[in-house]
Amino acid sequence: MSDSSRYRVYGDMLSGNCYKIKLLMQFLNIPHDWVHVDILAGETRTATFLAKNANGKIPVLEIEGTHYLCESNAILNFLAEGTAFMPSDPFARAQVLQWQFFEQYSHEPYIAVARYINKYLGLPENRKEEYFAKHKGGYRALDVIEQHLAKQLFLVGETTSIADISLYAYTHVAHEGGFSLEAYPNIQRWLKSIEQVPNYCSMA
Repeated sequence: MSDSSRYRVYGDMLSGNCYKIKLLMQFLNIPHDWVHVDILAGETRTATFLAKNANGKIPVLEIEGTHYLCESNAILNFLAEGTAFMPSDPFARAQVLQWQFFEQYSHEPYIAVARYINKYLGLPENRKEEYFAKHKGGYRALDVIEQHLAKQLFLVGETTSIADISLYAYTHVAHEGGFSLEAYPNIQRWLKSIEQVPNYCSMA
């Protein structure tokens, strides 16, 4: 860990769950070291990595070389505490969590998994049925977001929060999982708004 940083992130920038962390850290100008982890090469299954996260998944946030925090939305909540990306009002904070749970249970299992099958695995024949089956649930999640954004600029309140970051990560690359956003003008507007936040960085 570099002298200027108390944080090291283990992840893959092409993973939406990891990109969430990178994006918030860029928005907040948080110094950090980034360690690329190749999941397809089995790097999350090594003894060294499993000592950091017994669940064998990325991202992992290492804090001052002694503490490890896993699960992307938990990391976002930790890093956003006391910043403009985390509301101070209790009800608004609960709404942030509501959208993060929605992302993990109603959005990511469809849009992210379809993208993984297509982009990471190359849409193998034995997973095509699963890939196409994911589209119904994915479009249902997009419908929910579209309807909500018809009433307000961002998911919670009138400024960007970690709720937006959580859902932006996989939504903005939904086309890589076979999802078209053409019929979702409110989502398209919302994506552009997030991309205008100072220090925005693209997934790369």
